[in-house]
Amino acid sequence: MKKLFLILFLFTAGTSIAQEGVKVSNNTVTTKEIPPIWPGCEASAGDTKACFRKKLTQHLKENYKFPKDANGNYIRGKAVVSFVIDKEGKPVVKKVEGPKKELNEEAKRIILAIPQMKPGQLAGKPREISYKVPFTF
Repeated sequence: MKKLFLILFLFTAGTSIAQEGVKVSNNTVTTKEIPPIWPGCEASAGDTKACFRKKLTQHLKENYKFPKDANGNYIRGKAVVSFVIDKEGKPVVKKVEGPKKELNEEAKRIILAIPQMKPGQLAGKPREISYKVPFTF
């Protein structure tokens, strides 16, 4: 009788543990990565990635400003920002690459102005999702 209870317990314990975004099929475990959800994209019909790209592009256009030097002349050049949307849904700049300090600071400012959002997930748990955005000033 004890063996029967032990076997029954093992079967029910093993099947009751389930995570959102995890699929087990035979010997294969598949996890689903869900991107961060930009405010206003919650109601998108399952295509939150496209909505995220659209909102990010709109954000970049609205916040894009050409930096000027001490003489008032526009500074031209490129900068590339590597950032993550962290587990709380906030943007965190990891690295800014570019030859001119003013351009790097402007690119960083634009990214840090991204609003807080619902964080990305992997296997149903919040996780950092990495992005890289190039800027041409």
